[in-house]
Amino acid sequence: MLQAAVATRTMGRVFVIGVGMTKFEKPGKRPADYPEFAKEAITKALHDAKVPMSKIEQAAAGYVYGDSTSGQRAIYEIGMTGIPIYNVNNNCATGSTALILAKQFIEAGINDCVLAVGFERMEKGSLKPKYNDRTNPMDKHVKLTDELVGFTEAPRAAQIFGNAGLEHMKKYGTKLEHFAKIAYKNHKHSVNNPYSQFRDEYTLEQIMNSTKIFGPLTKLQCCPTSDGAAAAIVASEKFVRANGLESQAVEILAMEMATDLPSTLQDRSCMKIAGYDMTKTAAKRAFEKAGVKPTDVQVVELHDCFSANELITYEALGLCPEGKAGELIDRGDNTYGGKYVVNPSGGLISKGHPLGATGLAQCSELCWQLRGLAEARQVPGVRLALQHNLGLGGAVVVAIYRLGFDEAQNQKTSSKL
Repeated sequence: MLQAAVATRTMGRVFVIGVGMTKFEKPGKRPADYPEFAKEAITKALHDAKVPMSKIEQAAAGYVYGDSTSGQRAIYEIGMTGIPIYNVNNNCATGSTALILAKQFIEAGINDCVLAVGFERMEKGSLKPKYNDRTNPMDKHVKLTDELVGFTEAPRAAQIFGNAGLEHMKKYGTKLEHFAKIAYKNHKHSVNNPYSQFRDEYTLEQIMNSTKIFGPLTKLQCCPTSDGAAAAIVASEKFVRANGLESQAVEILAMEMATDLPSTLQDRSCMKIAGYDMTKTAAKRAFEKAGVKPTDVQVVELHDCFSANELITYEALGLCPEGKAGELIDRGDNTYGGKYVVNPSGGLISKGHPLGATGLAQCSELCWQLRGLAEARQVPGVRLALQHNLGLGGAVVVAIYRLGFDEAQNQKTSSKL
């Protein structure tokens, strides 16, 4: 009896009924603190969902840089309603970790309407450890990287992902141009995104000739640090139907998290240190749960903290066979007119990367795409969307979304006729 009850609870459908985000900004550019960023994102999400804060039963708040209970302080800007608030920190996968936690509350039948919010107020410059008097959570990854390829003065994250790119080049013959083409694409996409930190288009030559950071990576192939926030309201099917939200409800078909596997360190591979096997594992589980294939997807928001990570992730997600990412890029199958449109938002490289907000900003973009609300960024014929959010040390979340109700898809289609 207990086993049957658990199975019934975990089969509950989960929908994103509202999303919102701030414009991502260079750290310190906007004279606001994290509570103001969070207030703006939550307010937009509630307005989009057409529900008041009083309907929110629990909340998950994600951030990396901040004191304990910053989630409470941020959400209190909307109202002190007494709900449980869970503070989440999972490195760069923090935003999607807050979202998967909210999803599980709904899926398990605990709640009918839950808020997930992510925010960050960051420092200028590359990321650095904040605590030097205790074990660094990346110590095993860093030690192995140094054993395999040595250490330089370049930013540590750039070394990890740059070395993954160098390994791919050595193993599969990938060229420097392939990495630069990814950055070219993402900068070009960001021109149409009013939420993006950078909205400048560059030539391939400008990208390749910008300041060298590490390995194949130049400055224009690396994401910036950012201030900002994003939020999503998730709900049960009962809540959606009771509030007449079928026309905008985006179903989370599957959402899977994976952490480091033995192969991350045992296989002595720079690509695996950078999360390749985590991504592959989470993607396999997500596609199996959703009952679809990677090739069924039309639009992808992918964790391009560096162009090298976007390239190796094409293969880890199954968007192309291993070793064939360069061919996918050369065919234009990662942009408008190709098989997939990857990072129509501009990705982390152009949109920016406020760590706690990134996963929820990805969710926002994909919901807008599925609902036909992405304006100049709109990908034609979107029916299935894929999200990938990676944090070293490590965690990765892979999610698959679609419009939740046939009437919504029919309405979207008829509006285009």
